[in-house]
Amino acid sequence: MSFSESEKSNYVTARKTIKAKILELKREEEELLRREYESFQRYLRGEKSAMVYSATKQAAERFLRRLNGKLKEGEYPLMLRNDTYRIEIEQSPYLLKIPVYGVWGGIRVPIRTHEPITGDMGLKEAKVIRRGNEWFIHICVEKKVEKRIPKNVLAIDMGIRWVATTVNSSNPVPKFYGRELRRVRGRFFYLRRSLAMKRAYGAIKKIGDRERRMVNDILHKISRRIVDEALETDAMIAMGNLKGIRDGDRGKRFNRKLNGFPYRKLSKLIEYKARWLGIKVIKVNEKNTSKLCHKCGNRGTRKGSLFKCQSCNYSCNADYNGAMNIMKRAIRYMWMAGAELTQPITR
Repeated sequence: MSFSESEKSNYVTARKTIKAKILELKREEEELLRREYESFQRYLRGEKSAMVYSATKQAAERFLRRLNGKLKEGEYPLMLRNDTYRIEIEQSPYLLKIPVYGVWGGIRVPIRTHEPITGDMGLKEAKVIRRGNEWFIHICVEKKVEKRIPKNVLAIDMGIRWVATTVNSSNPVPKFYGRELRRVRGRFFYLRRSLAMKRAYGAIKKIGDRERRMVNDILHKISRRIVDEALETDAMIAMGNLKGIRDGDRGKRFNRKLNGFPYRKLSKLIEYKARWLGIKVIKVNEKNTSKLCHKCGNRGTRKGSLFKCQSCNYSCNADYNGAMNIMKRAIRYMWMAGAELTQPITR
């Protein structure tokens, strides 16, 4: 698809990662893939004579420069430059061509993706990952997406009790997300502590992997519901800037909960899913959004989940108050930018 200069300004380039599982491999294909993967690991660790496909070596050098040579323990994904691999999407399942050292044309393996790859997507870098005896590939894709003109603002406040609280300028009734996440994190915290007392460190690692999968699944569902609402209400999404969210010491129990909540992960999921649909996402300064009354703008107090203003005597849920303050700051930003928003409904 090609665009004129005037049309280009109405589009943005959106990227996302499509995950796929490499299906059954023939013995020879698996041996070649394993050899390439393990040679790549040795190359990263300094064995420059390792037999790795030439373009993959170049990708490894760029990766090492980004890390400044500071490699962690464990394996790294095998990186594939976008001009070295190919996916045949006309097949079912898709066929993936992976370049390997010493084999003309590489190997062709069947893959099953978690969502379709369409003809309007451009392939970027891909990463081959080994988990036990199974192989996966994460494929970065991009496409041009038409910008949506927002009529409303969907504001998100992230917190401890609720990982996300949202309000929409078209409807001020708050929505609270994260009850299941809180339950899962709490259950695994006490399970890890119990296992640590028994010195069952192998079991701790296993449940950590399980917890991570469960949390990621919950975060994907929360981000999808938030982005779907923004799409349905023609809203842009406004979030507080998370910089410094973990600074300071507010007590051992509070700090543990704060550090255990994946705010940045959720923020990134919302951003990339929104951008893929052409939905604008902005970050606003959230300084004092939890301390100021969204009704009168004066300072109030927060006790647990309750916010109360000493000036106007207004009280409400503290996370709702924070989300309303973020929404108001976002609306001022949009008005300054010249956008025509519908008149926000407040209560």
